[in-house]
Amino acid sequence: MELSDVNTVAVLGAGNMGHGIAEVAALAGYDVALRDINEEFVRNGYDQIEWSLGKLAENERIGEDEADAALGRIETFVDLEPAVADADVVIEAVPEKMEIKKEVYGELASHAPDRTVFATNTSSLSVTELSEVTGRPERFCGMHFFNPPVRMPLVEVISGAHTADETLGLIEGLAESMDKTPVRVRKDSPGFIVNRVLVPLMNEAAWIVREGDATVAEVDSTTKFDMGLPMGSFELADQVGIDVGYHVLEYMHEVLGDAYRPCPLLEEKVDDGDLGKKTGAGFYDYEGGDGAEIPSDEGREDVRERLTALMANEVAGLVENEVADAAAIDRAVQLGAGFPDGPAKMADDAGIESLVDRLDDLHEETGEARYDAVSYLRELAESGSTFHGGNAENAAGANGAGGALDFETIRIEREGRVGHVVLDRPHRMNTISAELLDDLDAAIDALEADEGVRAILITGEGDRAFSAGADVQSMAAGGADALAAVELSRKGQATFGKLESCDVPVVAGIDGYCLGGGMELATCADLRVASERSELGQPEHNLGLLPGWGGTQRLRHVVGEGRAKEIIFTGERFGAETMERYGFVNEVVGNDELLDRAMELATRLAGGPPIAQAFTKRAMLRGREDIEAGLEIEAQAFGHLMNTDDLMEGITAFVGDREPEFEGK
Repeated sequence: MELSDVNTVAVLGAGNMGHGIAEVAALAGYDVALRDINEEFVRNGYDQIEWSLGKLAENERIGEDEADAALGRIETFVDLEPAVADADVVIEAVPEKMEIKKEVYGELASHAPDRTVFATNTSSLSVTELSEVTGRPERFCGMHFFNPPVRMPLVEVISGAHTADETLGLIEGLAESMDKTPVRVRKDSPGFIVNRVLVPLMNEAAWIVREGDATVAEVDSTTKFDMGLPMGSFELADQVGIDVGYHVLEYMHEVLGDAYRPCPLLEEKVDDGDLGKKTGAGFYDYEGGDGAEIPSDEGREDVRERLTALMANEVAGLVENEVADAAAIDRAVQLGAGFPDGPAKMADDAGIESLVDRLDDLHEETGEARYDAVSYLRELAESGSTFHGGNAENAAGANGAGGALDFETIRIEREGRVGHVVLDRPHRMNTISAELLDDLDAAIDALEADEGVRAILITGEGDRAFSAGADVQSMAAGGADALAAVELSRKGQATFGKLESCDVPVVAGIDGYCLGGGMELATCADLRVASERSELGQPEHNLGLLPGWGGTQRLRHVVGEGRAKEIIFTGERFGAETMERYGFVNEVVGNDELLDRAMELATRLAGGPPIAQAFTKRAMLRGREDIEAGLEIEAQAFGHLMNTDDLMEGITAFVGDREPEFEGK
């Protein structure tokens, strides 16, 4: 079955996840059959959809006509047979209990058409085991949405042992048509990716408190303010429901062994009925108190290292068992859990060797299986490598102020506190190849890890081009493989996204042609300086393509949707002054002044307050998709900055009429 053949989606279960999935499918233009076991459940789910669509229209996220049309595509059912009679895809979202799901699939298989693909929204249960009761295991996979489905961008697409590649491709396409980002989980494994990281993290936080090594306040202060996670570990447990995480741990413990033994502190909360926000009390009081009041200044380095080491071990286990690679794990956890950096990136930054040493010390002290470093993590430590393939010394910034990292397609130069990335393919007008994307990805990791680098400048070698775009010639030489092209697009999106989201300011110095993929790269900079001779544009439509490295999404945030459409649809080249008027270029300078002015601007930004700069970028990026989330990050950051040495330095310098010397403390 092709995606174009999918017209009707049946959603089984009208609870929080089910009605959210049904709403997303209806907004994407699919006819939706929403079914639950009684009329009350179905009606409640439908009413929630109607309310949600109304709020989206009220907040001008969609038009009122679009909301009405989406609601009109949803039909409700109690009887299973008519609900699935015309379904092309069935998404099951019934309670997270194996016996209930198996019972549903046993009945479903006899009513759904032979062509129908089944997808379970399970967050942790075995996709393989569920598929084996359907009679069509090759057309069965996991499609794990995150709560609330309308807002959360991630969908984990999970392969069971029998799942056909065509099924995975179809469900990934379905997720993308719903405006979601699918991340493939290549092997059925408890917790998949996001919960495999989050749930053991919650468990370790509980063990730290139970053993008296830190308080709830210290752990949450560490995770929320020092590690930069959206919520403290205990705050998140209360939000999700302590029982939910506890039951996932029970399943992991049963399947994976003693490393996942639930902490008794969690068991006590579940036994007492203190499940978090939904019951009025958990680790925080939501009735007599104000909820989670987390101090911003009680973080502890030993807690941070311990939690990071546990996450690194989980990432290594997923990679070692071929569940997912490090890049997919980072992308999933960032999208599904709101981490500012993925856990693999966090481990690389902390230093793999030191994390293994920490695990070994804890294992020797306690004998607990959860501290037994997996083989792959130990191999990385012993070889001096990182999850993302770089050298550990480079990732730690060991080259010093005058050093340069060795790459094939780019070069890195340090000038003071500026890391200068030069696209070094002048013979090909600095066009972007798959190899350049790999080099750039590793370079960004290395520069971010170097504490001496406080800003990044990107330029192109020579005076002909910043970058004339993708290296179409070398890509075409590899053959017109659609799947390979999809992966290349995702690689570019991820690499450029890493540049866009890195914590230090980024300046693009544009001289000459800045076209196609080169302009998409420049779009990810925070500021852009261009020479008078520069020409910029997105000519992909002239080739029958579209911007495939984020240009359809990122450009509109810089110049507005109208201008973005003009630039992309016309495929024209625009002069630097025109692009300055459009708001893409911040400053146009003489041709001979470009490099000096760009470096001057980067140096100025490198002297700014690094903590404030990092939080500002995070708030702005998060606010693109959800202004309320962006405002919350802004508020939390404002409070955190009040306790920094940088603030005192800024005030002292202002009073003393001198330039501040920020140290990032």
